[in-house]
Amino acid sequence: MNELQSEQLDQLLTFIAGHYNYWMVIILMMIGLYITISRGNLVKKIVGLNLFQSAVFMLYISMGKVAGGTAPILTGRPGEIYSNPLPHVLILTAIVVGISTTALALALTVRIRESYGTIEEDEILTIEQDDEAASARSAN
Repeated sequence: MNELQSEQLDQLLTFIAGHYNYWMVIILMMIGLYITISRGNLVKKIVGLNLFQSAVFMLYISMGKVAGGTAPILTGRPGEIYSNPLPHVLILTAIVVGISTTALALALTVRIRESYGTIEEDEILTIEQDDEAASARSAN
């Protein structure tokens, strides 16, 4: 490996290591999306959505942090750098909304389990199709 390639590799590794929080966000988002799309179990889908949502929270929080920044409390010292508190405040609200949405989704899953006897998406669709076919036959 020559000196130019070694320098480019060092720059690449520095870039990757310097943005590890964004790489973790991407990994968590893709895992959450994969779980949501690939699984038929409704509880697993809820877990996948929560994982995806947590990755979005991490993204917004990491964007709001300024290197060397402090809390936005005015101390009178000139030249201070402040971190933006707005993303953190908005994420607190989003966490509350996310928890209530998860609770509602789990409550609906319990009701679906009571009605259909399963929480597997393909089994629920089969039961629905059978019910529609039976009601069409009885109507004729």
